[in-house]
Amino acid sequence: MASKMTTVEDLLLEQIRDLYDAEKQLVRALPKMAKAAESDELREAIEQHLEETNHQVERLEQAFEQLEQPAKGKSCKGMKGLIEEGSEVMQENAEEPLSDLALIAAAQRVEHYEISAYGTARTMAEHLGQQEVMWLLEQSEEEEKAADSKLTEIAMTLMRENDGQSSGENRMDEQAVPASTSRASTRKPATALKGSSGRAHLKM
Repeated sequence: MASKMTTVEDLLLEQIRDLYDAEKQLVRALPKMAKAAESDELREAIEQHLEETNHQVERLEQAFEQLEQPAKGKSCKGMKGLIEEGSEVMQENAEEPLSDLALIAAAQRVEHYEISAYGTARTMAEHLGQQEVMWLLEQSEEEEKAADSKLTEIAMTLMRENDGQSSGENRMDEQAVPASTSRASTRKPATALKGSSGRAHLKM
């Protein structure tokens, strides 16, 4: 049975426990996402965020110390669901760059979830005067925002490249289609008409 929460301190601790479990789930999931990425830039971004996630786990452990509580996670069902959705995306048979764009969409859902969770916990810590805890949570929140922005940049690049490829394919298709009739073939045959002067005039 879950412990009863009676104070904001209790709620903050629950939020941090939830985040702790969420980040540990991500530490296991991110390597699989990096492996599934086709784009080198996307793969590098995910690998960089994996390193950041490990630091975020360490910060949460420091937050537990500040609150004089054991570093113990609480099952984060929200993150579990988001990771399951990401796994489904990786199993879909989408062509490049659509596979990477779908992967980015799944990753950004995770980032938005974490930005919200860190922001809520940070506000509680600030309200309670837990400045060190607030600072630790704020650092991770800013990293999540930066990761989200980076993913958006990569997605925009991939979409522009996809648009360029589509335009090139359309031009090739147009060139491959033979003209149904030439202009010359659609002209009426010239007929000679005599004017009042008796000279022949061509009528097209």
